[in-house]
Amino acid sequence: QVQLVESGGGLVQAGGSLRLSCTASRSIFRLMGWYYKAPGKQRELVATMTSTGTTTYKDSVKGRFTISRDDAKNTVYLQMNSLKPEDTAVYYCYAQSRYSYQDFWGQGTQVTVSL
Repeated sequence: QVQLVESGGGLVQAGGSLRLSCTASRSIFRLMGWYYKAPGKQRELVATMTSTGTTTYKDSVKGRFTISRDDAKNTVYLQMNSLKPEDTAVYYCYAQSRYSYQDFWGQGTQVTVSL
């Protein structure tokens, strides 16, 4: 059973920063990253990073968010700077197995950005 455990969410004022962390129980992923789900909206990709370092970002977070991963710790991070109220959402860690291409999800962590 593979588990993804997230941490780092919370409440922050607009313009502030947060860092999300997600640690996997096993090192089997070719792709790790973050999605978010805002109230009344569908879950959307925020950022992903492959095992070779290729990154993908949602347009609205480019230049503000940075994804990184530490494979020795089976951990992916999302550094979020210059946060805006529209970044408020539940953020989900995502990972895809390099063997089966099976998708795995964390339980979600709330990020709330106030004015």
